[in-house]
Amino acid sequence: MRIIELYMGKKHLIIGLFYVSFFFQINAQYNDSAWVVNNYNKSEILISARDGIKLFTCIYAPKDESKKHPILMMRTPYSCSPYGLSNFSPRLYKTHWLNYLKLGYIIVMQDVRGRYMSEGEFVDVRPFITNKQSNTQIDEASDTYDVVDWLVKNIPHNNGRVGVFGISYPGFYSTMAALSNHPAIKAVSPQAPVTEWFLGDDFHHNGAFALMDGFNFYSSFGKPHPKPTTEHEKGFDFPEKDAYNFYLKQGAIQNLGKYMTGIQFWTDLMNHPNYDEWWKARDARRACKDIKPAMMIVGGTFDAEDCYGAWNLYKAIEEQSKLTTNKIVMGPWFHGGWHRGDGSSLGNVRFESKTAIRYQTQMELGFFEHYLNNGPITDVPEEASIFFTGENKWRFFSEWPTKNVINTPIYFVSNRKLSFNKEPSTTNFYRYQSDPNKPVPYADGVHLNRTREYMIDDQRFAAKRPDVLVFETDVLTDNLTLGGPLTAELLVSLSTTDADFVVKLIDVFPDDFKYSDSICCKGVKNETEMAGYQMLVRGEIMRGRYRTSFEKPTAFVPNKIEKVKFVLPDVAHTFKKGHKLMIQIQSSWFPLFDRNPQKFVDIYKCDDKDFTLSEVKVYANKINASNVILPIIK
Repeated sequence: MRIIELYMGKKHLIIGLFYVSFFFQINAQYNDSAWVVNNYNKSEILISARDGIKLFTCIYAPKDESKKHPILMMRTPYSCSPYGLSNFSPRLYKTHWLNYLKLGYIIVMQDVRGRYMSEGEFVDVRPFITNKQSNTQIDEASDTYDVVDWLVKNIPHNNGRVGVFGISYPGFYSTMAALSNHPAIKAVSPQAPVTEWFLGDDFHHNGAFALMDGFNFYSSFGKPHPKPTTEHEKGFDFPEKDAYNFYLKQGAIQNLGKYMTGIQFWTDLMNHPNYDEWWKARDARRACKDIKPAMMIVGGTFDAEDCYGAWNLYKAIEEQSKLTTNKIVMGPWFHGGWHRGDGSSLGNVRFESKTAIRYQTQMELGFFEHYLNNGPITDVPEEASIFFTGENKWRFFSEWPTKNVINTPIYFVSNRKLSFNKEPSTTNFYRYQSDPNKPVPYADGVHLNRTREYMIDDQRFAAKRPDVLVFETDVLTDNLTLGGPLTAELLVSLSTTDADFVVKLIDVFPDDFKYSDSICCKGVKNETEMAGYQMLVRGEIMRGRYRTSFEKPTAFVPNKIEKVKFVLPDVAHTFKKGHKLMIQIQSSWFPLFDRNPQKFVDIYKCDDKDFTLSEVKVYANKINASNVILPIIK
């Protein structure tokens, strides 16, 4: 390395130091993997569920037999590979899971019923059966119960305490583990948990279909597994690199069916356009009663997939299981960002600290250590640990939403302004033309796959479009902190019988703003020019036909003023003094969500000819005062 420094000069010294750093990282990973192999044994077991179906299970147990060890388990539909007794999962030494191994935890990973090496039939978000009438009625809770019962009775040197965690779909299985109420399960952490697939997670938001995620995911994941296999499914091979063009050229949703032959969930989705009992049965919140394990719900405020699930599962447990120890941790993370990376930034936005490292080494570890391994209660997180962007600080609360919130409407008024006072005029309104053949893109630039950074992206590209309404405050003279759900209350009229409404809450940075090294994380240099940046804080879509009922959609009466009211997921953000608060309104967000034909038809079965222009009016006057209710923390 010294020779590189002498012969290559300062510029190349930096490159050389990069390789030294890279070498040490690789060496550290090698040392960690070697330590795991030297200190742990792997076994692969088929554990029988109550109906005789065998569930494939990987067990990593410490060789140390001098003490008893807690069990930490993840059940997954994504495979507990690599398979084979000599093949150890990289999770054990490349992620913060290594913290648990260093403390002697027994790690269990399992393929859920019907996936990869487990037998049986896989059912997406399999409904919870509240009253099992026989010993053969099964759901994911009963499978978990049977597996845990086997583990504590058969794994040598376990201490009889089991924890369960998992991110996204494994977060759903974590919730089901809590509902099993096996006495050995002491602590459960559903993280970004799949919770409600029609109202807010993954594939629908307020009834609007999340086109990119739904198609990308199910074109591979949805392929059936008729028998146990170690092979992964192959996804759809896109013929071009621009998803906006690809989906637009496909036309109506039903035209995508030719790519989804044999995928049962896609067929089910197309046959259940409204919030019927089929969807309600898949709401994980319906059975959150009398939960015995301690719970810690984890999520990201900028999670593009399951932000809804984290906030709302926590609230459901608070309402239905009041004696349960129930906590929530929400950081400035993308989907799973607390599990990988250091959480110091997302896209162009910096958070001034390594938020994920703090979570991994203090919050999550402290939670499981206390309930599974006799760790101190002082290490367990507060009831609600929430990171507020803008001010870039953790705040801790005894309940969420906090009682210190004053829900305050901010109104759209004349001159495209926002005000805490209603517009005095009785006639003011704004209009735009929504063209489903030229939908508003969800992000700037060309993307094939949905970006995770869109949740925090600069919105100036959208503000320039004539089919996007833009309202903003004057420059703020004091900090404005929001904590909790937003509620949009739009008074609108259409020239057609249906439309979507997208509301976006945006932080407008000052014209002289830019990050400096002094506020970035240690070792990170960032000179990104951020002057006038329009940071998306929260955006959400509402399918207009569901404005009065998700179960029974209704058409708009053309040119009649109607209310469209809906709740956006919680925010935790401080608009700093010198910034401005902006709200954008539009009627498409493509191809993040499918296009509304703007005619009251079954969108999953309509034709290309059903798509039509709509003139949208948003009223902003004393009588019809469109607004967004802000949860202001005082």
